[in-house]
Amino acid sequence: MSIGEMLAATVPMTRTLNLEYLETTPEKAVVALPDQSEYHNHVGGPHAGAMFTLGESASGAIVLAAFGDQLSRAVPLAVRAEIAYKKLAMGAVTATATLGRPATEVVAELDEGKRPEFPVSVVIRREDGAVTGEMTVVWTLRPNS
Repeated sequence: MSIGEMLAATVPMTRTLNLEYLETTPEKAVVALPDQSEYHNHVGGPHAGAMFTLGESASGAIVLAAFGDQLSRAVPLAVRAEIAYKKLAMGAVTATATLGRPATEVVAELDEGKRPEFPVSVVIRREDGAVTGEMTVVWTLRPNS
């Protein structure tokens, strides 16, 4: 089962918005929100809440790709998030997430018995490539003990 399939199976909101997981690696996650009128705002583009969910979902996908091998000893949790809406989004939008710290650093902190925190940067773009939003989600790996 791919990470996208796993998230669609375990996180109902991703199914609700029909998110499409286009790429999911430890280096980058790309998730698309199709243009769907039922999730439009008052100006006909994707609602801010849908774009937030898109960005958070992309961040979660890269976290699972980068730290999936740690799930037996730690649970990934979003700690906080900030989003900036830069331009009007119309039509389909795509979120690209990247880790803000090397995964090896994060795992080393977990090995030391710490609860590491790390940022994931997300850029949301329209189909024409224009950046419509930027987001940072800070995640932690909470040890199971």
